[in-house]
Amino acid sequence: MAGSTYGNLFKITTWGESHGKAIGVVVDGVPAGLDLNEEIIQQYLNRRRPGQSEFTTERNESDSVEILSGTFEGKSTGAPISMIVRNKDQHSADYDDIATYYRPGHADYTFDAKYGFRDYRGGGRTSGRETIGRVAAGAIASEILKKLNINVRAYTKSIGDININYSNCQISNIAKSPFSMPDLEASEAVEELVRLKKEEQDSLGGIIECIISGMPIGVGEPVFDKLDANLAKAIMSIGAIKGIEFGSGFMAAKSTGSQNNDPFIIDENGNISKVTNNAGGLLGGLSDGTEIVFRAAVKPTSSIAMTQKTVNKAGENIEINIKGRHDPLIVPRAVVVVESMAAITLVDMLFMNMTSKIDNIVKIYK
Repeated sequence: MAGSTYGNLFKITTWGESHGKAIGVVVDGVPAGLDLNEEIIQQYLNRRRPGQSEFTTERNESDSVEILSGTFEGKSTGAPISMIVRNKDQHSADYDDIATYYRPGHADYTFDAKYGFRDYRGGGRTSGRETIGRVAAGAIASEILKKLNINVRAYTKSIGDININYSNCQISNIAKSPFSMPDLEASEAVEELVRLKKEEQDSLGGIIECIISGMPIGVGEPVFDKLDANLAKAIMSIGAIKGIEFGSGFMAAKSTGSQNNDPFIIDENGNISKVTNNAGGLLGGLSDGTEIVFRAAVKPTSSIAMTQKTVNKAGENIEINIKGRHDPLIVPRAVVVVESMAAITLVDMLFMNMTSKIDNIVKIYK
């Protein structure tokens, strides 16, 4: 199976299946000397861990990480870092029926058509548990970004038709909300909506917004490896993401050039800045020094208990009620995954950017 590796100079390879023995990742390209241990990685994994509230799957996993290689005495050695999280609470029997039919909204049909075989227990390689490896790698990338005073912050902007009110938002609220929303009033309204959809045996989707601050100017490659292009690939590689936009996004199509252009000014510190940020912090595929802003659309959870129509492997039309333990919405647990994939992309692009000018190379070696 190709396509389990992402990145160029900072490279990750995830492995494992939802109901296999373990999930893990190998991270190559981590500079030596970075402070790193299991406790640092665990803080990030705890944010996507299941069973933290009544609004997530009941699967009880501690998602405890173990670093197998690449560190010594609490620091990275420069060698590949391998990390493992063992699966402990699999109820594979819940998925026995799925072997005979294709679940709507899942990769069952396409995976079977491609490989002629699939691990039907929780989706196997296509399960959301694959993102454990991404988050563990993203924790390392985030620690690197901290050294450069670059911050990646994602949160839930909306669930269903309920949106946050920016005037009510505080960063500290994100950790207080079971939905990772910075607006607690919106979060309370979502609680009622989610309970209603659970009673109806249905699910919800939403939008995750991510703001990246502190990026230096000029990171990205102007043609195929634009920073926004690589961020889009990284975010769209997350299983439940169905769309992404930067800055004003699709609203730009309804604007005129005079409305959408961001005028340049010299700010109070004598630096070039912008009056607005419709471009989302990116011009020509390069960071422009202002906040990078993007939003990702997360689809409703595909596994629902409501009766659905599908077909079985015998070619018959059937009706099903999916068993198992599933999130009524996956948006809150996907927030840290979005942050992680953004951080991984930024580190990789920053490493690539170091060779863009001879002056940069001279600073390192002379």
